[in-house]
Amino acid sequence: MAITSELRSDGIRVVTMEHPPVNALTVQGWFDVAGALDEASADLDTKVVILRAEGRGFNAGVDIKEMQTTSGFDALIGANKGCFAAFKAIYECQVPVIAAVNGYCLAGGVGLVGNADCIVASDDAFFGVPEVNQGALGAATHMGRLVPQHMLRTLYFTARTIKASELVQFGSVLEVVPRDQLDDAALKVAGEIAAKDTRVIRAAKECLNGIDPIDVNKSYRWEQGFTFELNLAGVSDELRDEFAGTDKAGSTKVAK
Repeated sequence: MAITSELRSDGIRVVTMEHPPVNALTVQGWFDVAGALDEASADLDTKVVILRAEGRGFNAGVDIKEMQTTSGFDALIGANKGCFAAFKAIYECQVPVIAAVNGYCLAGGVGLVGNADCIVASDDAFFGVPEVNQGALGAATHMGRLVPQHMLRTLYFTARTIKASELVQFGSVLEVVPRDQLDDAALKVAGEIAAKDTRVIRAAKECLNGIDPIDVNKSYRWEQGFTFELNLAGVSDELRDEFAGTDKAGSTKVAK
């Protein structure tokens, strides 16, 4: 697994996630994403960040197989802390973060993009929060930044997915482009931001966070509390075992 970070000469930092086969991140992977964003935030030469992924899709959430092969609650607690750290690092990054989403963006992936400042997507991209299928709750805070409230509730209760093209009408996705044009589309927006005075942009990021109507950090921690309750009751473990056990190929499944 690799989380790489490259600072271009124009001040655009590109952070790439690559964890085959489906970009479901391990506990360490979530902390590595947080570390990359914290590094970008502290680096005054970084003017804007593009968060992207290699492979079949952008992100499939938490690596459930790691959780089910780890005794006790260490992996659960680690995943919860890692996701919180990654989402928080994106939201609090002192420069704008552009999410370039390809293929599926599920569960924790929605947490990443929901806290980003701008989203561009490929024409095969779709989003979903299938947590209820695995006995968990989370990322409703972030899906709520992508769709209206009644749509959020429908998607959350049913574990349905929604296409990136449908999110354009809500203004949460800036544009949808062919997959081979996704990086260029993200770089175009990033270039516009990088051309501004970074002192002003950093002030603008702090300003916009300060007037946000929802505290995304507290809201997500509230959600995580219910996940812990479901785990203590044994519900989550049962559903995760069922999910992991049906994949005979030994790879994490991706909801369609």
